[in-house]
Amino acid sequence: HFGVNLFFIISGYVIFMTLHRTRKPMDFVVSRFSRLFPAYWAAVLITFGAVFALGLPGKEVSLGQALANLAMIHGFFGVPHVDGVYWTLEVELLFYAGMFLLYRSGRLGQVHTAMWLLLGLRLAYYLSANLAGIDLPWRISRFLILGQIPWFAMGIAVYLLVQPRVANDKPKSLALLAGALALLALDARPEVAALSLGMAALVYAAATRRLPWLAHPVMVWLGAISYTLYLLHENIGWGVQLRLQGLGVPRDLGVLCAMALSLALATALTRWVEQPAMAWIRRSYRARHPK
Repeated sequence: HFGVNLFFIISGYVIFMTLHRTRKPMDFVVSRFSRLFPAYWAAVLITFGAVFALGLPGKEVSLGQALANLAMIHGFFGVPHVDGVYWTLEVELLFYAGMFLLYRSGRLGQVHTAMWLLLGLRLAYYLSANLAGIDLPWRISRFLILGQIPWFAMGIAVYLLVQPRVANDKPKSLALLAGALALLALDARPEVAALSLGMAALVYAAATRRLPWLAHPVMVWLGAISYTLYLLHENIGWGVQLRLQGLGVPRDLGVLCAMALSLALATALTRWVEQPAMAWIRRSYRARHPK
């Protein structure tokens, strides 16, 4: 669970950084498409095939539903996920869209205000439910990603603290970080806020090069395959463990086998699909749209 929250913090940091450095709108679109979709499409097909072969009760989907997953917005239409982690990718797309709208409207510099408005709306949902017993429309909350907005706001705040010249207002960024943490302490639990602060500090330390161990080859490898590993690990991992348990393999050994297979598949997917596809898409785009 907290791994997903760290993922959102990092995303807030990276997406704001990317948009701040983007010269043309299509540069951002192509960058994000090439990063997300080729590996995702391959992961959907691999996971669907693995679940079909291994058997995973309650997790199977039809071929038509698997194909619908390829659009990455299938959850909005009630189509089940090929893998449970895919719900986070819908959240990512909504965050991308919101930040892109800020960029296109020339209001990226007003990101503090935008984040405060969303944090305030999440607070209104909390107060309405807990003080008045009224549940506000969940569709609005879903499309504005109010459930995840504190972590995205923290990532943006961390980037602006690392690069203070971007916003030229460090106190505003510290206030945004504090506001997101306060909301988590209220709406979730104080320990969630504390752990989130630790994750934000970790991202800050990494961005300011205070964690030299991240340059170790093993960490570089894990960082390179992190996206594909995330896409592949859950259902395939459970399927392998259940199949091995059925064959009498000890549970701990089954877990190790599932981890080894997930790492191997992620490495192969990164090397043979994600990286070459991303390079080809971006190279083709630059050839058609030279700077």
